[in-house]
Amino acid sequence: MAVQTLKRIDEFRIGIPDTWVPGMRVPGVIYLDAVLGEGLEERAIKQVANVATLPGIVKASLAMPDIHMGYGFAIGGVAAFGQQDGVISPGGVGYDINCGVRLLKSNLKAGTVAPRLRELLGVLYDEVPSGVGSKGKLRLDREELEKVMALGARWAVSKGMGSLADLERTESGGSMEGADPSLVSMKARERGHSQIGSLGSGNHFLEIQKVDEIYDEQAAAKLGLFQGQVTVMIHTGSRGFGHQVCTDFLEVMEQAVKKYGIILPDRELACAPMNSREARDYLGAMRAAANYAWANRHAIMHWTREAFMRVMGMGPKDLGMEMVYDVAHNVAKMEDHMVDGRMMKLAVHRKGATRAFPPGHPELPGIYKETGQPVLVPGDMGRASFVLLGTQRAMEETWGSTCHGAGRVLSRHEALRRARGRSIYRELEDRGIIVMSAGKQTLAEEMPEAYKDISNVVDVVQGAGLSTKVARLLPMGVVKG
Repeated sequence: MAVQTLKRIDEFRIGIPDTWVPGMRVPGVIYLDAVLGEGLEERAIKQVANVATLPGIVKASLAMPDIHMGYGFAIGGVAAFGQQDGVISPGGVGYDINCGVRLLKSNLKAGTVAPRLRELLGVLYDEVPSGVGSKGKLRLDREELEKVMALGARWAVSKGMGSLADLERTESGGSMEGADPSLVSMKARERGHSQIGSLGSGNHFLEIQKVDEIYDEQAAAKLGLFQGQVTVMIHTGSRGFGHQVCTDFLEVMEQAVKKYGIILPDRELACAPMNSREARDYLGAMRAAANYAWANRHAIMHWTREAFMRVMGMGPKDLGMEMVYDVAHNVAKMEDHMVDGRMMKLAVHRKGATRAFPPGHPELPGIYKETGQPVLVPGDMGRASFVLLGTQRAMEETWGSTCHGAGRVLSRHEALRRARGRSIYRELEDRGIIVMSAGKQTLAEEMPEAYKDISNVVDVVQGAGLSTKVARLLPMGVVKG
């Protein structure tokens, strides 16, 4: 079953008929052009089709152009489920709950920072721990961890990290309602008490960038972006805390499948009816993990600001390092959406996909009511990242969702094999990009050719009308997880 056998709906969409696998309740739709379609994994197609068999799924099983195989749902997968007959599936959220991206703007120009770049990266590397098992500078006792789970980024602000203005520029205000810390296991707590303020490993990073190209001058001005400007992008999530929450509830959901007689084509899609105790408990714990991730990114942002002020010898007003926005990737949210002419409450699962709400949406803060929601799409460490805006078409077609990144094309094992005998660090430096990493293996696993070209991915979501390009950001220096 190659991608060529699927029906192309238009230049940017491929359809999976509802007969592709037995039991499909709705069709599938993958947002891809001809170039990206050539590398589409057959197993990822199967995962999109399998999601379409889940009870209560509405309209279609969707996937963004950065699609690649994941656990249960394909990464890049989006699906919404009705409140009455739908399900909640941890595989539709993933292990790294609320892995997300935060973008900071500044008053600095690239030429001003370039002479201090290596020093700046060294300070950031010391201030923001990275790598497998890395621990942050904070050690949370039981009471403080409870507050992090309940309050998210609001906890960080209460500790003097950031401000209320930062919360306004964070999805969900940096705190998801309905978090229930009592549902989080001791093992998850043990993994989480020392990891606030750390990047972790894999594709996570802290990147100093410059605004290289502006596509929409008016929108860029409203977001505070200008040509040659220095920005900072933070990409990380809930670390081992969120991973453990997912692990714990996959076991619960596997039992729930048997209890409620749910027939699945893949055990990785383990789920429970939305109104069941198992689903409610998972959502309570997942929200606690999402809040942990927002607190984590908030702490990293705080130390990033301090590092810039120290190295550049500037106060906060002159530095002007303010948030543009913070988006979540791996979450399930209860949202209001129009379905066949009537408003419905749906559980929208976005796994490796970004919310992209349009202008005027009631959940957007006042500063972005006119523009629509900022969408932050990171590329690999050798190519660009993009700032986009959400659209009404995304709201109508994809539950207000768009892509979340470049998407892998090589497994980590294959990337290591191809990097053998090469110095990825030196290759990047030859291109003017300074990288600091906890280990050489991470650089090999995350080398640019391990990912799709982010420019192609972004062109697809713009061509499909799911989001519109505002600016392109190029890496100057990277602290790699």
